[in-house]
Amino acid sequence: MDKISPEARSRNMSRIRGKNTEPEKYIRRLLYHAGFRYRIHYRELPGKPDVYLRKYRTVLFINGCFWHRHEGCRYATTPKSNREFWENKFTRNVQRDKDVYDKLQSEGYKVIVIWECTIRKMMKERDFETEILFSLIDEIKKDSLKHEKHQPVHL
Repeated sequence: MDKISPEARSRNMSRIRGKNTEPEKYIRRLLYHAGFRYRIHYRELPGKPDVYLRKYRTVLFINGCFWHRHEGCRYATTPKSNREFWENKFTRNVQRDKDVYDKLQSEGYKVIVIWECTIRKMMKERDFETEILFSLIDEIKKDSLKHEKHQPVHL
């Protein structure tokens, strides 16, 4: 049983946005200050990546742990009401993500996924922010797609 009324649940869900979320803006700000220039929500690429770095043929997806089912994450909970609906929705989301990542990689793009929980921790801990930012910059600049297909990089 849901703890809040259907009207309140509907109001809450209507406020969830898919573009220009705080985690996205945070990562874009870090990239910009690190000297990277990019496009956002680039429609010409499959999945409309959150950040597209043309110079590096790299795309970034800033994924919410709940919606994209970050394995082992405490934020990837499943609602208790209407469980079958949510499980089907999450399965479709995960499969769509995989299909998009595979398509981008087959077209020669490097795919980097940054999870919401990582960004939350980055916002709280300056040392962790620096560590992840350096890892992200290394991954962006790494020329790893020359001869072999790689899995998406998850941060």
